[in-house]
Formats: sequence, C-alpha cells, structure tokens
Amino acid sequence: MSPSTIRIATRSSQLALWQAHHIADCLRVAGHNVDIIHVSTSGDRDQQGALRSFGGMGVFTREVQRVVLDGDADVAVHSLKDLPGESADGLCLAAVPERASRFDALVMPSSWSGHAAMVAGDPLAILPPGARVGTGSPRRQTQLAVARPDLQLAEIRGNVDTRLRKLDDGEYDALVLAEAGLSRLEHADRITCRLAPPLMYGAVGQGALGLECRTDDESTRRALGELTDSPSMACITAERALMIDLQAGCHAPLGVQTLVLGDTLVLEAVLLSLDGSRRLLASSSDLVGNATALGREVARNLLDQGAESLTMTSD
Repeated sequence: MSPSTIRIATRSSQLALWQAHHIADCLRVAGHNVDIIHVSTSGDRDQQGALRSFGGMGVFTREVQRVVLDGDADVAVHSLKDLPGESADGLCLAAVPERASRFDALVMPSSWSGHAAMVAGDPLAILPPGARVGTGSPRRQTQLAVARPDLQLAEIRGNVDTRLRKLDDGEYDALVLAEAGLSRLEHADRITCRLAPPLMYGAVGQGALGLECRTDDESTRRALGELTDSPSMACITAERALMIDLQAGCHAPLGVQTLVLGDTLVLEAVLLSLDGSRRLLASSSDLVGNATALGREVARNLLDQGAESLTMTSD
C-alpha cells in the first residue's frame, strides 16, 4: 500500500457505504489514493433492540473511531447526527462537506394512492386515525405525538430497503425517514411529503457528514479540510455547541433548524419532554463566524426555561 493512500473506515450498511464512497470519490478527484476499510458495529449486528437500549448516541460511531485510533484506518466517515458532541480523545472533526437536506420525510406504502398535494398545509392529515408509524427516534416520536396523539408510534430497525419492505408488507402504515438518506440511496421517489418546522425539527447534524481523523495526522487533516463547506460547517458548529451545553444525547427530543442568511447565522431549537407535555423553544442569530457562541446562547435560553430537567429525564 502506498504511504499516500488514505484509508477510510466505514460501517457496512448501505447508507454508510454510499457516504464512504462519496468521500472517497471526492478525495480521488483531489488527487489522493483511497482504500475503504469495512467495520462491523454492535448497532449494525443487533437489528432488533431499540438503539437507546444498548448505547444510544455513539453506537454507530465508537467502533469505527477505534479503528482510526488504532492506526488501521485514517478517516472515519459518519452521519453527523450519530456523532456525539465531542470527538473521542485523539480524534478531531476535520471536515464537514456540503450538507444535504436536513428534513425528515413521511413515506407511505407503495400501494398508497392518495395525493400529498391535497393536504400540503398539514402533511400528517394523510394518515388515518390510529395509524402505525415506524420510527425509532425519540425526537421524531415526540414531535409526532404532539401533533397527532392518536398515532401508534413503533420502533423500526434495519437499513432503508428493509424498512421500506416492512412498510410495503403492511407492518406499518407509514414511516418517517431522513430525506437525505432516501435521496442518497435513490429512493427519493418514495417520499410522500416533507416534514419540516414547525411540525418537525431535524436532528443536530442531520443531512451532514462528519469526517474524523487523528488529531496528530496533519497530512490527512489538510486533505480533508479541502472538502469542507464553510456554511455547512458553521451550521454544524452552532448545533453541536447547543447540544454540548445542553448535555443532550440521543434520548433527548432535541430538534434544530439552522440557516445561513448572508453573513448571519440563525439557529432555532426545540426541546420536548418524552411524553410531549412540555415544549421549549428558543432562537437567536449572530455572525457566521460566531457559530459556537450562537449555539451556546440558544442553549442558555433553553436552560433558563428549564431544559436541564428534560435532558436529565431523557437519559
């Protein structure tokens, strides 16, 4: 193997492989040699239990990070929404490429013959009373429960194709999936309608990729830095600063919307109790270069409203 080859560690799921090969292609265009290293994680091996039952946030990233830390790979490619707020010791978030859609999508069975345009003002109106909706995310479940208390919200695991098959086989009446993932796997045609704020706020980092490498690996840091999209990095920096200050992990129903408007960065965040009985909302804006300060300001606003009690009871 040539010393100049950059080795990318990735999970072997469909989406993780798409992401790894996408970054590999970008690096090759920039003149680098790239190899892909496959890593099996506990989150991939256990397709039955709820994620929160065996590790929650970090369950899809820790073992990939370990391969990089051990020197068996140089780069870890993550879905940023799966990455804890702070990198593991010895690693750094070296790049965030241009972000894809940060919204969720409602997906109906392939046999569904309705028309989303008829209910554009209320996407959930297409769901019949008591509909079974598959999603394992507390953030999604809580926001859906607030909007439609009648829905039966059920855990669902497996890759995107597996989930779509379960939907079409009648195990669920609808799914909520990330729009970015569906589009990346060429399933955009399955999107019935987008779920956007204020109905549904996306996860911290949703739609973005995070590229980690060893902190002391200067050559890889430089190579990855060329892939960074500055507006996307600013949004991610604000969102992750918010998450860190709230000490909010994957069990906390925290949703965000971040926008870059010229030189201004706008961050809006919602935090709910797991039963949906409390809903805190905060927003602010600052210069793009003050992304960390903006995230911390919005976190303080939520903490002043009592956010600590919600993040504590969500773990």
